[in-house]
Amino acid sequence: MPFDPHLERLVRRVAEFHITDRTVKDAQSAMSAAIEAGDADTQLTSRYLKAVYRYFSGFEREARVHLRDLDGRLEHLHQVLFNLTAERGVAAKRIEATQAVLADIDALERSGT
Repeated sequence: MPFDPHLERLVRRVAEFHITDRTVKDAQSAMSAAIEAGDADTQLTSRYLKAVYRYFSGFEREARVHLRDLDGRLEHLHQVLFNLTAERGVAAKRIEATQAVLADIDALERSGT
């Protein structure tokens, strides 16, 4: 049975991943062999697509959860950075203000007042 070139591309793409799931590994091997033999029937294709979809949809969910977690952590980090930058600005202004007072005191002491 002739097969869809999109299916062949999918099989090549999936082969690039290190797959540990036995069902997907078996489906991948069977589909690769069937394509090579030019004998990818509808039932085999359906089983393959279901196995690959189940496997990769799980990874996608995991990746989305991880991405949300990272986005939250980055948002927190940016808030901390913003707060620390603001605190640094306050501390620098405090130093300038206290240096001015100390300089006035020093000037008065030198003038004998």
